Amino acid sequence: MATGNDLVTLALEHLGEPYVLGALAPKNDPRWQGPWDCAEFVSWCVYQVARKLYGCFDNQGDPALADAYTGYWARDANTLGKIISVNEAARIPGAAILRLGPKIGHIVLADGQGGTVEAHSSRTGVIRHTLSGRRWDLGILVPGIAYRPGNGPDNLTPPPLIFRLTRPYMQGEKVREIQRKLMERGFLQNGVDGLFGPQTFAAVLAFQRAEGLVTDGEVGPQTAAALGVSLS
Repeated sequence: MATGNDLVTLALEHLGEPYVLGALAPKNDPRWQGPWDCAEFVSWCVYQVARKLYGCFDNQGDPALADAYTGYWARDANTLGKIISVNEAARIPGAAILRLGPKIGHIVLADGQGGTVEAHSSRTGVIRHTLSGRRWDLGILVPGIAYRPGNGPDNLTPPPLIFRLTRPYMQGEKVREIQRKLMERGFLQNGVDGLFGPQTFAAVLAFQRAEGLVTDGEVGPQTAAALGVSLS
């Protein structure tokens, strides 16, 4: 049976390969070396070690054309897979860890030591990274893969306040500062109202794409630093 460690070992062979948001990776091509996006990378690794599609629009379709997406990972986690806490997943090599979003999320493989292997962004490509200090929603164990806990930390360091699209909308002076920075760079056209609504979300997405950052529409430490905004 395929194991979570198999997933991590395979993923590590692809460090440094390129990232393109929306790229399609043929899941049945063992020689594929990118470009990747985050969901394509994790779904490709799953197919290569377990010979099954997961997190794709049609998990019964042609592996060469199967389209992976964080939203489909969330769907399959709720209907097919086992959902676990992020802290538990951080200690399990090969567990998937997912950040949900209103349009685009982000997904990584845990290395079992509190770190990740992930197709991160167009600026950095496939990298090792940390789980601490970042926002996550759930851990996922894929059926048909055997997992064993590693030696990761018991608890991850929580992220700072992250500005994102929520209901009700986040608001306040810090949102105004984010909006002003986006306007200065030509990404926001509708003025400063202090509400992190759909227009601000879309502007953040566009800014992140232009800067080669993780494209999730959220203003966390990296996006804030690129904008010149302090979150403290």
